Amino acid sequence: MNNIDTTIQHITPAGGNLFAELGFAPEEAQRYHAESQKQIDTTLMLKEQLIAELGSWIESKQLKQAEAAAILHISRPRVSDVVNKKTNKFTIDTLISLLGRVDKPVTIHIG
Repeated sequence: MNNIDTTIQHITPAGGNLFAELGFAPEEAQRYHAESQKQIDTTLMLKEQLIAELGSWIESKQLKQAEAAAILHISRPRVSDVVNKKTNKFTIDTLISLLGRVDKPVTIHIG
């Protein structure tokens, strides 16, 4: 049986500038780095809002995790991830879908 290495390995130090390491000019690398960090922060903020709403729904209904899992059509460990706000385990579209399953449609305003 082959063992697959699934550990995360950082060649660029966490918080480092990947664009600088790829050889972009310093000013360009800094600009790209700032832009990508802004996108990451925006995505994280949105995921935090969505997961908080889903967690609040579970709490307001006083559901046990197994009960919430049955309603949401996900596993109990996935409900635990919601309750513990593990945003890194969900995509935005998954969180929107889960909210839709409990009649909490998500409306997006652009601008």
